[in-house]
Amino acid sequence: MSANDEQLREAIELFYFAYRAFTGGPDGILAVRRLGRVHHRILYFVGRNPRLAVQDLLGILAVSKQALNAPLRRLQAQGLIAAQADERDRRIKRLSLTPAGRRLEAQLTGTQMRRLAAVFAAQGERSEAAWRSVMRAMTRPRK
Repeated sequence: MSANDEQLREAIELFYFAYRAFTGGPDGILAVRRLGRVHHRILYFVGRNPRLAVQDLLGILAVSKQALNAPLRRLQAQGLIAAQADERDRRIKRLSLTPAGRRLEAQLTGTQMRRLAAVFAAQGERSEAAWRSVMRAMTRPRK
């Protein structure tokens, strides 16, 4: 194994362990409600995009309608997300967080925001800018 391969493996491990640390706080909060990361992702993106169409959420999460169905129903059953038909096109279902959903989403995401804020403050603006650059590059399709 070359030195570069070893560095890439270390990067993979760091990515994995950082993600585990990043999601650990919310995972504990979700477990009390018998919810998981997929539920947090739904709450987060619906919260960031009020009145989000289900079809648009499918695109953001890159999941099938079938994969979204059960977790979305569970969030609705727990009174965290409300769904209403679009005023212009009744076939379109619009999603919004309920007051309870907004509180839970703020609690979940708040743990992550505090963690990022502390790390960014400790590492400095240049490190934060470099991290953002790497994360943006990771989201681009591979050629």
